[in-house]
Amino acid sequence: MNRTAIGCMLLMVSYVVPAPAIETQPNAGQIQAALDAGKAAATEGRAPDSFYTRFGAQDELHPNGFLITRLEALSVMATHMALRGLEPADADIAQVLATKTMLVSTVIFGEVPTFAQESYMVFDQAGRTIKPVTVRFDGQANRSAAWPERPRFKAKVVASFNYNDFDPRAKTTITVFPASGGSESFVLDFAGIQ
Repeated sequence: MNRTAIGCMLLMVSYVVPAPAIETQPNAGQIQAALDAGKAAATEGRAPDSFYTRFGAQDELHPNGFLITRLEALSVMATHMALRGLEPADADIAQVLATKTMLVSTVIFGEVPTFAQESYMVFDQAGRTIKPVTVRFDGQANRSAAWPERPRFKAKVVASFNYNDFDPRAKTTITVFPASGGSESFVLDFAGIQ
């Protein structure tokens, strides 16, 4: 084999085998693939939130959540726009790519309407604690599907984590700490997410 053929084969292999993990700096091919996936989802009638990475329980009475990466956000945007017969403008794409944080949204359960006030969320990666840039929580929780039985109330706790602060390829424990006490934890492998 000559050097040109070997070079072409290496180039093909590098495109065929993408590195799995949360992509913090997506390349042009990844960006286009995310946009195309969003358009395809709209054609298939899939909801934009089908691109979220979900974790936790699948039912309405146990803690759960989702996160959304840059590439997933592009697919979500492309789906929304395609459902309206539009295409994302370059400025829309640039705005998503310029986002410095990854959103993590959780639903937790408690016994009083104010249980989620002052809640906090962190990542743990091999003993290293990563703190969020922002945390928002429901000051007044909603009744759960079990009301008046337990768990009586459910609330959202949403945090944003700076991409530069965490390892996008690490096994990660997301822990939510309600101020009322206790915690809820979710274990994810960021290496399996794009």
